[in-house]
Amino acid sequence: MRESIVFIGMSGAGKSTVGVLLAKALGLGFVDTDIVIQQQTGRTLQDILDKDGIDAFLKIEEAAVTGLRAPKCVIATGGSVVYSPAAMAALRAQGIVVYLSAPFSELEARLTNISTRGIVIRPGATLRQVFDERKPLYEKYCDITVDCSGCDTEKCVAGTIEALKAAVPWNL
Repeated sequence: MRESIVFIGMSGAGKSTVGVLLAKALGLGFVDTDIVIQQQTGRTLQDILDKDGIDAFLKIEEAAVTGLRAPKCVIATGGSVVYSPAAMAALRAQGIVVYLSAPFSELEARLTNISTRGIVIRPGATLRQVFDERKPLYEKYCDITVDCSGCDTEKCVAGTIEALKAAVPWNL
């Protein structure tokens, strides 16, 4: 039963920040899959990436997400979750998938800690290349896109609620 709201999008789009406030506004629980990974492994995302590599990280992420049971929650995912069809199928089974979209220039300005934030970027790749690679995946997997360009957090929460009301027969 799809009773949760799942945020996907690039790092810096506001998935966790908007997610917490949306959960509070709607009286839902909140789960951040990055924190789930850290709790399950006892390590930071960046430590996993640095010591085990990207492929190992993606396997850990997939296992954490496919094993997640979070009914009536807002779920904020890591930006790389869209690389796993299995993880996305599991998330879609739990809830409506909302893509928080923001232009590259805004994301780049927000992400001042790329080397320590635990972002999946292959060696030699740029943030722009990651953005260009992931954007079609976010669009493929989402049920709703919320454009957060130029919006503060409160406007993004309000925009998400309005988009959900228009798309979902829920009592929001």
